[in-house]
Amino acid sequence: MPWFVKLEEGVVDKARFDAVVPAHLQWLESLARAGHRPSSGYWGDRVGREGAGGMLVFQAADRAEAEALVRCDPLIAEGCVRWTLHDWRLVFADPAFRNGTAAPGRT
Repeated sequence: MPWFVKLEEGVVDKARFDAVVPAHLQWLESLARAGHRPSSGYWGDRVGREGAGGMLVFQAADRAEAEALVRCDPLIAEGCVRWTLHDWRLVFADPAFRNGTAAPGRT
């Protein structure tokens, strides 16, 4: 399956954003259970700053499925982030990542 990257930037106050994070984490767990191999995180150098954001790397059958999955993210459904979706063409990777034995960010 191809890889996709969702980039996001926060557009609401921290309290509202933080209230949606538990549902976002549950959504990520559902992606993992469904075999989409998600890895997600936030920009450490932007913590506490307006517009802080993050990135999700995951697999989907095609762009249509990737976009449908992303639109189910509670952070998006609740209007907490502005986002973009990109097809990611892997050029170089750790062998475990390339062979599908590890998700990005995991060993």
